[in-house]
Amino acid sequence: MTQITTVGIDLAKNLFTVRGVDASGKTVLRKTVRREKLMELVAALPPCLIGMEACGGAHQWARRFQAQGHQVGIMMARFVAAYRKSAKNDGNDAEAICEAVGRPTMRFVPVKSAEQQAILSLHRVRQGYVEERTATINRIRGLLVEFGVVRPQRADQVRRAAVVAAETLPLLAREAIAELRRHLSELDCIRHDLAAVARRRWRVSSRRRTTVALALTLGTNRRHQFAPWNRRDCDPHHGNLSPFRLCKPKPRAQRFPMRPCVACRRSRRLPMQ
Repeated sequence: MTQITTVGIDLAKNLFTVRGVDASGKTVLRKTVRREKLMELVAALPPCLIGMEACGGAHQWARRFQAQGHQVGIMMARFVAAYRKSAKNDGNDAEAICEAVGRPTMRFVPVKSAEQQAILSLHRVRQGYVEERTATINRIRGLLVEFGVVRPQRADQVRRAAVVAAETLPLLAREAIAELRRHLSELDCIRHDLAAVARRRWRVSSRRRTTVALALTLGTNRRHQFAPWNRRDCDPHHGNLSPFRLCKPKPRAQRFPMRPCVACRRSRRLPMQ
């Protein structure tokens, strides 16, 4: 059997269409497999280039394929459409993916890790709550307009108008607006909580990236020369200092006199400005 060099997979929920070609571009693999059989098929292939469209589950499949030793390329669907030769169906889509992934000028989507997808899902959930909050505010404005109360499209003014106008509205209208106001308050709390979680996660990832960058730049035997200014190194009233500012002592032959640190007022050997 001719060795397969490039594979195109049309992702789906249950049935996956697979097309494979050899080094000369001849199609040597045409299969449609179910979800539970896809990994078995890919594991039996020699290390090759696998192409997929960027869609739901593409990054998870890409990580699993890479673990089997394959090279994976994820492409946007609009870039693949130009290589479809006839009507849109699963087979033609898989052939177009197989053709597009081998193009030298193709632009690929970086494969995301599970951690990156988790952060992205957090932002998507928060964005959904933001949209729902906007819809709730517009719903309150629409009800107030029915009773002659017109306010600008600002959340604080709509809240105040809802409280003031509730005294003159009929009972059922007051209850409806009060329920919308309670729902709006709940959305604000959820939105702020998710934002706080995202900020904490960003700080942790920033510190990790800084440590990795130092290790790659200096090597493992010189990391001790860069001492971060953390809260333990500074006075209590300097607790809000950024932990990423660095003090770099000069080599022994180039040392200069001790100078006070501007942040914590301690004597340190700091590089000349």
